[in-house]
Amino acid sequence: MLQILYNPGRFNDFAKKYTNILRHITIYLLVIGLLYALVFSPNDYQQGFSVKIMYIHVPCAWLAMFTYVLMTIYSILALSFKITFGYIFVKAAAPIGAIFTLICLISGSIWGKPMWGTWWVWDARLTSVLILFIFYIIIIIIQNTFDDLQIGEKISSIFVLLGSINLPVIKYSVDWWNTLHQPASVSKLSSPSIEITILGPLIAMNVAMTFLFFLILFIRLGAEINIRKTLIKD
Repeated sequence: MLQILYNPGRFNDFAKKYTNILRHITIYLLVIGLLYALVFSPNDYQQGFSVKIMYIHVPCAWLAMFTYVLMTIYSILALSFKITFGYIFVKAAAPIGAIFTLICLISGSIWGKPMWGTWWVWDARLTSVLILFIFYIIIIIIQNTFDDLQIGEKISSIFVLLGSINLPVIKYSVDWWNTLHQPASVSKLSSPSIEITILGPLIAMNVAMTFLFFLILFIRLGAEINIRKTLIKD
């Protein structure tokens, strides 16, 4: 069973079998989550309807980091143990992470404009997330620059590891520096300091978007594995 996590052939068989099921579950969860978040959740007494941007912004922020954590793990496996699937994973996941990070930055700017009076400030959290996006772009460029696939894979995985230093900065920036962002209100170990009427739809959207991430990842991994097979045959 664990071979699914590092064996391209086993993963491809698994993906072909379960991707369609995952697609149906994802659509169902997204419909429920969006209805819960945009229709049935209340407006904020200060922010009004604009608070609902949070239901897109927060899941994208979580997935931007989660994707990079997975890429870091698979880069270590690829570089240290020569597991080819690690390189395949990084190639498939990087564009997904970049898109989630970009949506996070754009939605954060839209959400922040009425509250902060500006589209952008060089806040520690904002700046560190922008750096994350830049690392995603650099990794994607490296993957598509080298004619020698193996060299590109190794260099891009090294950059993944370099970029992982930024992850704790993103996570703890609100604790280490004075920022416009509030401290953790959902993931802290004590009880979440957020109203249940907001927490419920936020969790629903986080779950739905996470399923969407895995659906896209499965599709991209399957496509990347098939491309590698074609290259080997040629």
